[in-house]
Amino acid sequence: MLILGTGDVRQVLDGAETEVVAAVRRAYLLHDQGRTALPHSVFLRFPDDPRNRIIGLPGYLGEDEPVAGIKWIASFPGNTAAGLERASAAVILNSMATGRPEALLEGSVISSRRTAASAALAAAVLASSVPETGVSLIGCGVIGFEILAYLRAVLPDLATVTVFDLDRSRAEAFAARCEARWPGLKTEVAASAEDALAAHRLVTLATTAATPHLSTDACRPGTLVLHVSLRDLTPESILAAVNVVDDADHVCRESTSLHLAEQHSGNRDFIAASIGSVLGAEEPYRRAEDRVTVFSPFGLGTLDLALADLVRRRAEPLGLGTRVPDFLPGPASGADG
Repeated sequence: MLILGTGDVRQVLDGAETEVVAAVRRAYLLHDQGRTALPHSVFLRFPDDPRNRIIGLPGYLGEDEPVAGIKWIASFPGNTAAGLERASAAVILNSMATGRPEALLEGSVISSRRTAASAALAAAVLASSVPETGVSLIGCGVIGFEILAYLRAVLPDLATVTVFDLDRSRAEAFAARCEARWPGLKTEVAASAEDALAAHRLVTLATTAATPHLSTDACRPGTLVLHVSLRDLTPESILAAVNVVDDADHVCRESTSLHLAEQHSGNRDFIAASIGSVLGAEEPYRRAEDRVTVFSPFGLGTLDLALADLVRRRAEPLGLGTRVPDFLPGPASGADG
């Protein structure tokens, strides 16, 4: 068993935005081509504790060298008050020859980077006729910062960021961190979510909201909303938008905004396309200039596997990680039991 901790994963992924976006793109295309297996994620929830959850995301990518495994990720929002990250995760990769687990990777970095790469890829391919020069970030946590890093990698004209968080001090600290990381980036703190929604035609929602709390009424026509946290927008806003998803069956469940919109409308006709079909199309996509477009990625486990496999392949020749040769039982002795 190869064990790759946070430091190992970061060493591979830091500065590798182009490669990570390419891995996410490839995983989306494989999914659109029917070359994946993707059971529904398993949500472990706790009685009388609606904020916290642990999710299991199994999957399979049928590439030339196929990948199978699972991400096990916990979201405990109260951790931030204790100085801990909200999310923690592990990814297991299995051998496709024997089924035995071969690698255990720290998964929160992988999860945040694939989420950011997915959002940035959508911003690039669901493009407007006018280059994006600014972005509004609602939710000033780890995911928001990673998304900004990946947006800057794929949108070279991005020069301004407007941030908002219910905790003003958190938003101000986030803005200061952005200015320290990217000195040439103009950073503003919005007074309200509505002000942030109106500031730019590219908006990212990355909050811990459990129920819808925002409409898109304040958005300019032609705005692209990267609805990463999935439960921010009202069903009415979803039904009024042009909706692009990663997988309709996955995203229309677990009380996401799209699930609520489906229950309200009785169908999924409000979903216009999947990101995989957009990527595989012969003609470039141009988003509607008179309506809001919403990209809602459920966060497919195959993206985590694609990125975990990238980390493993790059880590091994660098000698990263710890080998545990006796983690699994040795050769079978004969009869079972």
